[in-house]
Amino acid sequence: MSVPALLAISALAKGASAAVASTFTAPAAAPTDTSPFYVGASNGTITNSPLVPGKVFDRFIQIWLENTNYASAASQPTFQQLSTQGITLTSYYGVTHTSEPNYLAAVGGDFWGLYDDDFVAIPSNMSTIVDLLDEKSISWSEYMENMPSDGYAGFNYTNPDSYTYYVRKHNPLIMYDSVAQNSTRTARIRNFNDFAVDVGNNSLSQWIFVTPNLRDDGHDTDVAYASDWLTYWLPSLLNDTNFNNDRTLILFTFDETEVYTINNQVYSILLGGVIPENLRNTTDNTFYTHYSTLSTVESNWDLGNLGRQDTNKTVANVFSFVADVTGYKNLDVTDIPLLNITETIPGPLNPQYYVPYLAPTNGTGGGSGPTYIAPGTNMTLNAANAPAPVNLTANANGSRAGIRSAEGARLWISAGSAIVVGIIVSTLV
Repeated sequence: MSVPALLAISALAKGASAAVASTFTAPAAAPTDTSPFYVGASNGTITNSPLVPGKVFDRFIQIWLENTNYASAASQPTFQQLSTQGITLTSYYGVTHTSEPNYLAAVGGDFWGLYDDDFVAIPSNMSTIVDLLDEKSISWSEYMENMPSDGYAGFNYTNPDSYTYYVRKHNPLIMYDSVAQNSTRTARIRNFNDFAVDVGNNSLSQWIFVTPNLRDDGHDTDVAYASDWLTYWLPSLLNDTNFNNDRTLILFTFDETEVYTINNQVYSILLGGVIPENLRNTTDNTFYTHYSTLSTVESNWDLGNLGRQDTNKTVANVFSFVADVTGYKNLDVTDIPLLNITETIPGPLNPQYYVPYLAPTNGTGGGSGPTYIAPGTNMTLNAANAPAPVNLTANANGSRAGIRSAEGARLWISAGSAIVVGIIVSTLV
């Protein structure tokens, strides 16, 4: 079957999978209130390191919704109203399909060839934004609606009402073993009851990623439902200085488009007290992608980089109003690359075009710091000497799930797959 045909089928299947939207019901009296619906009990106020000032902002908050074409979001009154308070990014793009690889990319600088929403566990020597933040003692946290316990690593969770609201695939950091296998770090992946407590105690971290549940983010509903949730959740927080002060930058965006056959432009707005008054209710047509969130954070705190797509100048422009202050030179991209390609991107999570996890490439990201090299990284296995992609599905002993984790690699080896044994072993060192 041709790639275009696969893309078309995927797009149709995606649209058919969404549940019929119902009327939005607020999960709590206010977003700063705890609620039994959130399931996970609050684990007390988060402890952060002392504030590290940035060049432009001191706090960066990302709020991600799901699977919506740009035009569909732009037609929503809620988003139109929010746009009057910030900068609408008219050329911001997701980086692939499906949902999960976009979340992986936003924190790790790569989606590793993934093209579905299966369970994955990225090896611990593959770095994330957390490594860069920790080097500078910049606090960070995630808040996941309906996650049952802090640092929960399960594939999903079904509430007592028998609905599955929480899924691992929308929790970017838990999919990286460098976080998931570190109890200090997993404690910073928190639930919405924790969020209510942390806002109330004015103890939010400096880097924050927020994921609503499958209904509130529009995944199982539609963009109008997600808009209703955002109307409930965000406006009051914008007026709460514990959440949004004059040094706060907020990115509201979507993971990907609903339709796979168009390029991956998603509606995105920069909000927060740090937005200059003269830039509110304006647009910015600079080409950005989810990798721009990495390069912008690197530029703001003059961090190192991951040596992944955060150092690719074409897809990692820094948000312009930040670049204007930090001195970062954005690339004028007039020929926007295709970012809706799926299934044919080589990587360690693509069984049809398998290549091992490669060492990062020394380069320059948004900041002036060096490329971060995690302990245990095999620097001799890199882009310069990477083997040609291998089709693992063509091997009689192979299975698609066999490469989704270190344990999967060991299963491949025990199956006696001679064609890939040497390559897979190298991913584990």
